[in-house]
Amino acid sequence: MAEQSVVFSFFLIFTGAAIVASLALYTRQPLLVAYIALGACLGPYGLQMVTDTKLLTDISHVGIIFLLFLLGLDMQPSHLIHMLKKATLVAIGSSVLFFIIGYAVGFSFGYTQTECMIIGIALMFSSTIIGIKLLPTTVLHHRHTGELVVGLLLLQDIIAIMMLLFLYSGTGDSSDSETMIKFAKTLVALPLLILGAFVFVKFILLKLIQRFDRFHEYIFLLAIGWCLGLAELANLAGLSAEIGAFVAGVSIATSPIAQYIATSLKPLRDFFLILFFFSIGASFNLALVGLIAIPAVILALLVLSLKPIIFRFLLSHISESPAIGWEVGFRLGQISEFSLLIAYIAAGSMMIGEEASHLIQATAILTFLLSSYVVIFNFPSPIAVSDKLRRD
Repeated sequence: MAEQSVVFSFFLIFTGAAIVASLALYTRQPLLVAYIALGACLGPYGLQMVTDTKLLTDISHVGIIFLLFLLGLDMQPSHLIHMLKKATLVAIGSSVLFFIIGYAVGFSFGYTQTECMIIGIALMFSSTIIGIKLLPTTVLHHRHTGELVVGLLLLQDIIAIMMLLFLYSGTGDSSDSETMIKFAKTLVALPLLILGAFVFVKFILLKLIQRFDRFHEYIFLLAIGWCLGLAELANLAGLSAEIGAFVAGVSIATSPIAQYIATSLKPLRDFFLILFFFSIGASFNLALVGLIAIPAVILALLVLSLKPIIFRFLLSHISESPAIGWEVGFRLGQISEFSLLIAYIAAGSMMIGEEASHLIQATAILTFLLSSYVVIFNFPSPIAVSDKLRRD
């Protein structure tokens, strides 16, 4: 794509986003809805004014990386370890239940066994972006509910990475032994990445920060370099860039400079996240709506209604209160951006057809929109409609 085309695309996206965001705020609607709707209108299946959605998706992925980095900056390592230990059974139990639900719905609508399995896998996860974007950074991140949401999302991300490795193994001629080697590499890479990050921070990064903390531009560049560097290292090691960015954040969370870095990077994060939600709307083929409308609506309603109930039930078994169980369940009441990636990879490797892929995409979009409405009308969030619930 030529440079002029990129600039023109950005003009359309951000000028359009400013207009629809203004309308959304006047009508008291969530901004995420506006960005996705704008993508559908301007994208290749709408007015065809923005056509290179792959480029936008690649660029917007940086927003997810920054989101996880900022999240890590707010997480104390000791609290995180405790929460991951506590939430493991809940994450596994909920994943199994939603796999069964997704498989059953796919089977009832006549999809193939492989397509049913992929649909089931797609329903296992909740959206890291929606879940964390709607968490108040100054309130819930320092409270039990926020730590529980984050712990569950991270555990789901780890499970999702394992599923993606399985799918990637189906895209080529990898033998069973090669697939096992990939899994082993991932299991070894994660603790090594964490250990290496903390050692580097202690002996190099913090010393650089202490020596040059008067130069704010340098601290800003150092933070971005550390975040993206560890994200890329994690990606090369067979993990995800998101996991690497989160580890990068946690590794400097105990430093006094962590909150300054978090405040500095928030505008950059929001810039890329607007692109992410726009690309979701732009990549959806509106011509297939008639074929997938009924199963997509059924899947979305099942996710929205059963996730709160299932999380409430499972969390009660680790001594969480009903109020916390319900709030966590509603905050995780959607499927994930990992689900979109799973649909893309499975369709690209011919494991599922275009219709099944778009079914997953439609379910993701519906649950993103509807769960956002549920959260912003009922729980504290930075974009809550009510002044009483708005917490940044």
